[in-house]
Amino acid sequence: MFITFEGVDLCGKTTQAEILISKLKGYGFEVVFVREPGGTRISELIRNILLDKENVEMCDVTELFLFSASRAQLVGEVIIPALNSGKVVICDRFYDSTLAYQGYGRGIDIEKIKVVNELASSGLVPDLTFLIDIPVSEIYNRRRQKYGDFDRMENSGVEFYERVRNGYLELAREEKRFYVINGLRGIDEISSEVWSIVSEKLKVRGK
Repeated sequence: MFITFEGVDLCGKTTQAEILISKLKGYGFEVVFVREPGGTRISELIRNILLDKENVEMCDVTELFLFSASRAQLVGEVIIPALNSGKVVICDRFYDSTLAYQGYGRGIDIEKIKVVNELASSGLVPDLTFLIDIPVSEIYNRRRQKYGDFDRMENSGVEFYERVRNGYLELAREEKRFYVINGLRGIDEISSEVWSIVSEKLKVRGK
């Protein structure tokens, strides 16, 4: 099974992915965890370029192709081999992020992005996608409380993030594989909902 976690920055998706991995391993599943952009040597190099706040001159289409290049490497090198060997793959972001951020957020034509996404993902579609949804104001609250400086993507502004969030919600309405999770609730409450869905899909006994 291929499971992805999506949402705006600081929504808590990485934490939920890690909790799910721990639960799955506890039931004997072999699990591979990857993130986007990143997950391979080449993809991590691309990630550094994308998030470097010094790269202010990067144009939107360049951003799109860099994310897609990172994904293509990750899919071919890690994800497809892991799925073919019977493992569960959990990915922190996948091509829905590109539709939400570069499409709805940056304004690049959605249909053109879908073509690029299909090529970069080798036609791979997630079995389950969890959208951890939070208001845009919560991004900034969490950033101030926990981290400090914003990276290049996080510096895009409130209106950008509103478009991204609305884009995610639109994608969730279009795709049956999506489950929208209220990210303002407690970590344990969210993880219980995620586990309920995953364990049912995987037919976990004694869940």
